[in-house]
Order: sequence, then C-alpha cells, then structure tokens
Amino acid sequence: MKRILNEMKLRLNATSSNEAVARACISAFVAELDPTVEELCDIRCAVSEAVTNSIVHAYRDRDARTPCYIYISARLYDNREVTVEVADTGCGIEDVARARTPSFTTGEPSERCGMGFLVMENFTDSMSVKSRPGKGTTVLLRKYLKP
Repeated sequence: MKRILNEMKLRLNATSSNEAVARACISAFVAELDPTVEELCDIRCAVSEAVTNSIVHAYRDRDARTPCYIYISARLYDNREVTVEVADTGCGIEDVARARTPSFTTGEPSERCGMGFLVMENFTDSMSVKSRPGKGTTVLLRKYLKP
C-alpha cells in the first residue's frame, strides 16, 4: 500500500497573477521527489491549466466584490506518485463530458480555444473532473514519476 510522504494545501485568490504562484508552489513541493525536467514541466503545465480554467470560467458571473478562491492540495507518495487537486466553489459545469470535448468553451471562441482538459490529460497520467452546477468543480491530476 502506498504511503503519503508529504502533503500541502493552498488557498489563493482567483486572480490571474496567482496562476504563476500556483505553478511555483507546486514545482517547489514536487522537487522533493527529484523529478526530471520534463516531468516537472508536465506537472507545471497541467496545474497551470487547471488554475487558469478556474480563474476564467468558475467565477465569470460573480460580483467583483465577492471573494473567490482556488483551493489546491497536493500529495507525494512513496511510489513516486504525485496528485494535485485544484478546486473552486464557482458556477460548476453542467455537462462534464461535453466540457471535456476538444474546442468546447464557455468563453468567447475568439479568446478561448477549449483545450484545457485535453492539455491537462496529455501532461498527466490521469485526470478526473467532478462538478456540481452552482457548487464548483474539482480536478484531480495524477502523475507517476520515473524511478
């Protein structure tokens, strides 16, 4: 049975400047397992995309005076597995299966390409999405590092 080596939790304001903060925090945290540069870049890219999706989509209809947060938790396991969960309490996703199709976006098509979930899937070993309309979305990213 795998054992947790380390874990962290982070709460960030849902602002675009915090996308870089999330990426840097996860990079520093995962460094404990001495990943390859490619593995670290994969994790950074997937986390960046998950956080950006929350910032852009989850809180798009909220009053600017209402505080909005992104919650990130990460775990490192003794089998060199890394899990990162990115959650929000935003608008949620009506149809997760449809949202996972390439080119689907709730934003302006001229501004968004609708490839967020595809990017996350391609840079991790697995990705799952749980969402409830009006309650928020949680994306779980899983990456296995080479021995």
